Formats: sequence, C-alpha cells, structure tokens
Amino acid sequence: MSNIHAPNRNTPLAMELKESIRQDGPMTVQSYMGRCLWDPRHGYYRSQRVFGAQGDFITSAEISQVFGELIGVWAGVIWRNVLGAPKTVTLAEYGPGRGTMMRDALRASRVVPGFADAARVHLVEASETLIEAQRATLSDFSDRVTWGADLDGFDPPAIIFANEFLDAWPAAQWVKTDEGWRIRGVGLDITGELQFTDLDGDCPRDAFEALLPDAQLGAVIEAQRLDQLASTLKRLSERGPVVLLLIDYGYTAAAAGDTLQAVRNHVYESPLASPGEADLTVHVNFYDLASALHRAGLDLDGPVTQAEFLGAVGIIERASRLMSANPQRAAEIEAGVARLLAPNGMGGRFKVLAARSRGLPSLPGFRDPAADEPPGQARDAGR
Repeated sequence: MSNIHAPNRNTPLAMELKESIRQDGPMTVQSYMGRCLWDPRHGYYRSQRVFGAQGDFITSAEISQVFGELIGVWAGVIWRNVLGAPKTVTLAEYGPGRGTMMRDALRASRVVPGFADAARVHLVEASETLIEAQRATLSDFSDRVTWGADLDGFDPPAIIFANEFLDAWPAAQWVKTDEGWRIRGVGLDITGELQFTDLDGDCPRDAFEALLPDAQLGAVIEAQRLDQLASTLKRLSERGPVVLLLIDYGYTAAAAGDTLQAVRNHVYESPLASPGEADLTVHVNFYDLASALHRAGLDLDGPVTQAEFLGAVGIIERASRLMSANPQRAAEIEAGVARLLAPNGMGGRFKVLAARSRGLPSLPGFRDPAADEPPGQARDAGR
C-alpha cells in the first residue's frame, strides 16, 4: 500500500464538521474519529464499500479462505476440549465485515463431530449496509444467524471472534506542548480548513510527565477505551463461560506515539483529508488491552504474532491439503498463506490475544508464557 499527500477534500461530512467547529469550537480527536466512522448520515461504516479489492482494505479472511477455516476448526476444538462440548454454544463475532471469516469458519467446523449442530451464530454489527452483505455471504446458514449491536447481546457459553475490530475504536490523544501536556483535537486553520490543535480540559499531566519525562515537543500519547470491552467480557463471564479470540495489528510493549491513520482506495492519506470517506484506524496497544482484561478477572493466552498462532494451529498443513485438492489454485493459495505469515507484514504486525473465563484451561495455539522473551521495542504496525 502506497502513501500519498492528499489535500483536504470538502466531503459532505467535512462541511458538517467545519460548521460544527465554527459554532461550538474544536472537538477532540476521539470525537472526530467517531464522527468520521459512525456519523448517522455520512460515517464511513454507514455508507462505504470498505472491504476487498474494490474497497479500502483487505482483511486476512479476504486474502485466504484458509484463515477462516482454521478459526472454525480452532473454535470446534475449544467447544469440545475447553468448554466440555455443551449442547449449544454461541459463536459471536464483533465487527464481522462481510461475513467472510464466519462463513469459512462454519464450513470448516463440520470436521469436529457435533459442533455444527451445537453452534448458534450471533454477529455484532452496527452498520445496516454491512448487515445486508453479511446476510448474503451467510445465506447457507441463515437459519442459525442473528444480529445485534450490543457487545453482550447473546448468551454464554460463547466463543467470540474479533478480527480487525478494535483498530476502529476511536482513540483519545494528548500532545506535549510548550505549556505541557494538553488534549489533542481538531479545529480550523486561518483558511477554514481542518487542522490538528490542542485543547483545554482535564489532562493527567503529572502521570504523563512521570511516564515520559523526556518527551519532546509534539510527542503524542494515545489511548482507547479498552476497559469497555473488558467490562463487557466480565459481565458475560458472570453468566457463563466465555472465550475471546482477538486478532489485530498493534504493538505489545507500553509505548507512546501517534498511530492514527487513514486509508482510501488502498492508499494512505492524512486523517483530515476525506472525513467520512476514508478508513480511520489506530494501532491496538496489546499491553493496555491485556492489562484491562486481566483487571476484569479474565485469564489470558498470548499475545503472539499472527504467524505464530496460525503456524501453531496448522496453516501449513491445511494449505498443503487444499493445494493438493485444487492444483489449479495452488499458486493462489500459496501466495495468500505467504502474505498471512510474512514476518515484516501481516504475520508479524498482527497480534493474537485470547481471553477466557477464570478456571478454563489454557487455549491451543499459544506458546508457554514462560518461554517468552522480555518485551522489546514496539515495532511499526501499519496495516
């Protein structure tokens, strides 16, 4: 994916945001990101065709069917060996895109005896446009799929998937200025165009100074509301056993930096360039995520890299069988798997973390934490 410098465009949402700023003053980066993605009329996920070659980005499930198939078999093993093969189990997915991963997972899960009969699918989705796409993708399984917008709107026991879900959660930012740490926001420059600015308001300045005493002017600290996900899983666990598998791009060591980025038509641009018409994301801080989940009383496995996880659950073996059965597609299958495992690409930049209700055994696909190396520097984790 290439980078370009694109001038700000007067999209319909850009004009609304400018008028709002003129009337009410600058908004926080978190509010700006939320409006760009979820504005009722002009938000990116309300209207854009976001996935696939004709969209703005391609997920792992869109690259290779092997990805979703392995997730489905993994879920079947969890149902049988970790949850004890309950009569019914909810397969929930947060932010299921077009439904591609769930479709491939359901097809492959039939190899685990009894699992297909036990599974009930619940998709957590707020976009009506994407729900229609999911209905079409999952038409073969329509008798057991439900939808909802609430993170806990289903019953345990449950196995929950979240693939490239948290990267779209709006993040708050703070910036180091001559006056110390301040909230980072979006306002207007002297020509009336959108620009980043700093805002008055409550700011944990002492904590930031203690965390980064040598921070340079312009340094940015970024944080998502990961406690919201943790509290949701805690509530679900109080109703029954829960397992979460979360896959996203990000870093595993505590760090600071501005990771807000925009992608339109597979090309990077300024997050201010095309409000409502570009995909805005941030890198997930897996250190903060693991801490929030642990505080909520959940046991954890990982994080590991996507390459490590997929390798542990048999991606090479599965791809080899698929290539033997479909020799005319062998090159395509091999290329897709190579992309998923690339150490300097998706294989290393994407991380996998699992959370489970207290008392459940460790999950397959994760190395022994005792064997981990001490955390190093956070690597660049661009999509």
